[in-house]
Amino acid sequence: MADDARSRPTKNERRQAAREQARQAREAEKKREKRNRLFLQGGIVVGVVAILAIIGLVITTANAPAGPGPKNMASGGVTFIKDLKVKETPALAAGAERKAPEVDWNKSPVDVTVYADYMCPACGAFEQTYGTMLENYVGSGDITLRIYPLNFLDNASQGTKYSTRAANLFSCVVQEQPDVAFKLHNLLLSKEEQPQEGTPGLTDDQLLDVAKKAGVKVDDTLKSCVQDGTFKKFIDQNTKQVLENQILGLAKGAQLVANPQTGELQKAGDPQRLKSTPTVIINGKQWVPQRDGELEPYILKLKAELDANAADSAKKQ
Repeated sequence: MADDARSRPTKNERRQAAREQARQAREAEKKREKRNRLFLQGGIVVGVVAILAIIGLVITTANAPAGPGPKNMASGGVTFIKDLKVKETPALAAGAERKAPEVDWNKSPVDVTVYADYMCPACGAFEQTYGTMLENYVGSGDITLRIYPLNFLDNASQGTKYSTRAANLFSCVVQEQPDVAFKLHNLLLSKEEQPQEGTPGLTDDQLLDVAKKAGVKVDDTLKSCVQDGTFKKFIDQNTKQVLENQILGLAKGAQLVANPQTGELQKAGDPQRLKSTPTVIINGKQWVPQRDGELEPYILKLKAELDANAADSAKKQ
């Protein structure tokens, strides 16, 4: 009995443990609120920038058809599959229509699509929060991850068009050295490398330094692709597609959020155009953190449902 008494925590120890649990809960709630606030701010900023982007893109691209895109980005985005490999595709021909890849959302892996701008602070917050988790699930083959690089915030880099230049670098690497493209995407949105909105951003030489950190071999081919802006028009067309036409990767009848603050949906039947970044589409439907909760449990729930359906189908055979 005496030994049992000594093994039980004292009243003070129980009080301290309760305080520590409360402190951890408060910290977790603060982090959750900060993430949501950043996502909302990103939506507000991009909503304004989108209007300016439409005007600018109409002027710059009306009489200049887009050149060919990079290999492995036929839809406008790159798809990462098991072991962080890039799914190979031919290059998108000059002036060709972007089409979403055909995906069976009734089978594993879970299909995740992210639309991002490399200067967008909410995109940085998203990657810094969920990047490692997504990397693990893509690596294991539990999900596929499709990244569409955009240039919404070109007007927020003091004339240097940082968003376009960063997205161009990413596209160059996807074409030339796809095995390190995932790491580059992660670094471009990392706390250490992502420039603040409203600054000139990184120079081309500094972008190449980031590429080196990602394991990219900075050879003459890559330097030329970056310095010449080989895929700038391709990135322009990516952004024009989601601003003026229809976002790719949505299930038939699925609606995007019209107002990130209220959760109001865009009108059914209208083209579902992108209103904020990051926009995350999972198995054909937009993931909205304020409505759907944390990303990992949401993905795991979908995966469990797909696995259960597959098991039921196997039993019936």
